[in-house]
Amino acid sequence: MGRRRQFGPRRIPYHVSAAVLASKASWMEAISCFQQSGVALTSDVMPYTLSRHSACCQCKILRCNADYVAATLNLRGSNKDAAYCNALRSYSHCTRKTARTCRGDLVYHSAVHGIEDLMIQHNCSKEGPTSPPRPRLPAPNHQGFESLDICNYEKSFLYKHGQPPTYQHCAAFGDPHVRTFQDEFHTCRVEGSWPLLDNNYLFVQATSYLVAKSSNATATGKLTIIFKNMKECIDQKVYQAEIDNLPAAFEDGSVNGGERPGGSSLTIQEHAPGQHVEIRAAYIGTIIAVRQAGRQLSFSIRAAEEVARSFTEEQDLQLCVGGCPPSQRISRSECRHTGIATETARLLCKEKLPVEDVYFQSCVFDVVTSGDANFTLAAHGALEDAKMFHPDAEKLHIFQTGAGCCLISLPFLLVIITSNLLAIQLCF
Repeated sequence: MGRRRQFGPRRIPYHVSAAVLASKASWMEAISCFQQSGVALTSDVMPYTLSRHSACCQCKILRCNADYVAATLNLRGSNKDAAYCNALRSYSHCTRKTARTCRGDLVYHSAVHGIEDLMIQHNCSKEGPTSPPRPRLPAPNHQGFESLDICNYEKSFLYKHGQPPTYQHCAAFGDPHVRTFQDEFHTCRVEGSWPLLDNNYLFVQATSYLVAKSSNATATGKLTIIFKNMKECIDQKVYQAEIDNLPAAFEDGSVNGGERPGGSSLTIQEHAPGQHVEIRAAYIGTIIAVRQAGRQLSFSIRAAEEVARSFTEEQDLQLCVGGCPPSQRISRSECRHTGIATETARLLCKEKLPVEDVYFQSCVFDVVTSGDANFTLAAHGALEDAKMFHPDAEKLHIFQTGAGCCLISLPFLLVIITSNLLAIQLCF
């Protein structure tokens, strides 16, 4: 007791009293460390086990010390005294479990005596609740990184939350037609550049042009995708596609996220030259598909819900989030024919889209409006992406009544009206 009084009678906070000193050499070394850090030692300082301690491999006192330090590191609030006593009881229990293998170990015996002193000082009973066990981190993998890899979103999320992440799906194709993260479906006349996504991790912009002078319909002719800088994983990468130019690399010519340790968590792969490219961003749990069908580009994404929602109020204009602004929406029932009749378009679309859902309706609208039968591939590709990306198979198909093109084309309707008028005249 005489030795401890030389440091003064004042107590220090719990996180400082977590120090556990061992032998005389360790004791002096610890004093030096505390002095260099500007922390004054008091009577609460107990024997501290340094990481350099070379105890027998069977003696688990180092683990006991580490658990105690972790349990008392950030004690706050009105119940900190009770929590501190819980930590001391856990510490005492741990030393008793390893007592047989620690006989003769000076560090172990110093810890036992230090625990007794602290329990007396803080009026802690020997019997009572203990601190919950400290979770053990996974051992490092063969690559030298912990299994909790911050550049693998799925693994990181599973480790933190005990369950896999949830995902959302958005797509823009054809006219363009937009399927939002909330499974709303709009057909838009958005000419010019509009953001599909604008959050903390991604920026996606679609640039559209008029399909025909006689129509309000537009189609996407250019896509710009920016993967924002994430210093632990990737450099900022930009992908840009235009009609007849669907590259299988980022703008800088690379096919991954760069030279950083997590650079391989962003990759680009060509599935069909000039027609289908897939970009995988494992560090944010995201997959993007870019396609060209006819004279249009389409975009599909499966994004982690947490990533899709990571935006501010200033980033509220996102077609994938809010859909097309009401002033930019058009009805798919208002088809303007440019060479292909509605009945013909329906037959063409039926070959690839047997279910008459919004994808089928969009297909008919695009073929009739553009006069290009290749637009059947746009709707079909979007549906195939939805099958892969949408988290809920039961919500794959969306049905909207009265949203398709009129079943009777205008020329055919005129024939019927003329025939009826002739019949009426004959009757009289």
